[in-house]
Amino acid sequence: MKSMASLVFRGGVHPEYRKELTASLAVVSMPAPAQVVIPLQQHIGAPCEPLVQVGDQVKLGQKIGDSKGFVSAPVHASVSGKVAAIGPYNHPLGRPVQSITIESDGLDTWDQSIKPAGELHELSRDEIRKLVREAGIVGMGGATFPAHVKLAPPPEKPIDTVIINGAECEPYLTADHRLMLEKPGEIIYGLKIMMKALGASRGIIGIENNKPDALRVMRQAVESEPEISVAALHTKYPQGAEKMLIQVTTRRKVPSGGLPMDVGVVNHNVGSAVAMTRALREGKPLIERVVSVTGEGVVRPANLAIRVGTLVSGVLEFCGGLRGNTRKLIIGGPMMGLAQTTADLPVIKGTSGILALTDEDVDLAESSDCIKCAKCVGSCPVYLVPTFIAQAAEHKLFERAEKLHAADCIECGCCTYVCPARIPLTQWIRIAKFEVLERRKQK
Repeated sequence: MKSMASLVFRGGVHPEYRKELTASLAVVSMPAPAQVVIPLQQHIGAPCEPLVQVGDQVKLGQKIGDSKGFVSAPVHASVSGKVAAIGPYNHPLGRPVQSITIESDGLDTWDQSIKPAGELHELSRDEIRKLVREAGIVGMGGATFPAHVKLAPPPEKPIDTVIINGAECEPYLTADHRLMLEKPGEIIYGLKIMMKALGASRGIIGIENNKPDALRVMRQAVESEPEISVAALHTKYPQGAEKMLIQVTTRRKVPSGGLPMDVGVVNHNVGSAVAMTRALREGKPLIERVVSVTGEGVVRPANLAIRVGTLVSGVLEFCGGLRGNTRKLIIGGPMMGLAQTTADLPVIKGTSGILALTDEDVDLAESSDCIKCAKCVGSCPVYLVPTFIAQAAEHKLFERAEKLHAADCIECGCCTYVCPARIPLTQWIRIAKFEVLERRKQK
């Protein structure tokens, strides 16, 4: 049988990975801050409505925001204390979002609702889905899709395989790498939770082969689990994108406009698996996550377990601050992350990295006209013609962009990375994709 390491998707790039800054650093728990800001939208789908008022006393783990929408996820207090404000606050997506500010009392008093859910074999599929929803678990690789929705596919879409994404192909980021080294048992248990909820008979953990220590640890962890395997994947960006991950591990191809469940697969991140384990075993909602604070601009790079709602400015201060030649601050990785104009914004459930780049790492060259080299076409892992879609978006020809399959773009950034004319192709395609999807909704 052909080895997993030799299975490679078309396109992609090989950026400088720069993971050595934090790959060997164990996860450290950052102390709870004196104040947290909890956005009521930390997920794809309907935003939450506040369940508390200014002046209320709240406890650690208490649900403070929820929505009646199925595609949504509640939010919880990450400290105990007093609700100081409810209103718009800076958000990593670049626009103010309704948020709840809590002043900590320093006691970390847990809410009385926080208790173990029981043993996995005692829970039904519906009970698992409800547990995952009530814990506010979302995709923690950055997409933030509500996890319980993925665990409830329609009856006509049976799932036989669950894939755990341990590729972590984004340069600089090592949070998932450290989770695999330090919490392998929790990842395996979380995968079992997903498999039971979906009725899946097979679990696969995909890890790029530039993480040999993680491959070794995870393979040891599944030695007594015949239904779970670990796949060593070729190191190539964006190996962790769900369509690429499905293709190289199962040889199934998600159709244009389709979803992983169309080929009997559900993907989840290693962080989401750990969150599910803690929700079941300890009753804890998603109020903390591991974040790589990294880049040449950070004085002391680290992998930190950070309370949701902690301000990025406080995280950077904990890591010694920024160097004087820091040029750019990004939430996420350099390929798919979002550059920020301020550090006065909170860590959210989808914050996988806080990245500070210096003058030497930022390309300040201005864009020029397309030279028709087709490098963007060759790098696109989903077979698009990025320059054509970008031109359509720039001229507001969104019907043409739709015909060019703009909605299939996974926003990986490969086209922008390889473009010698420095055209912001991904940004233009993101605009086209948004317009196409909005028009579909209206229809």
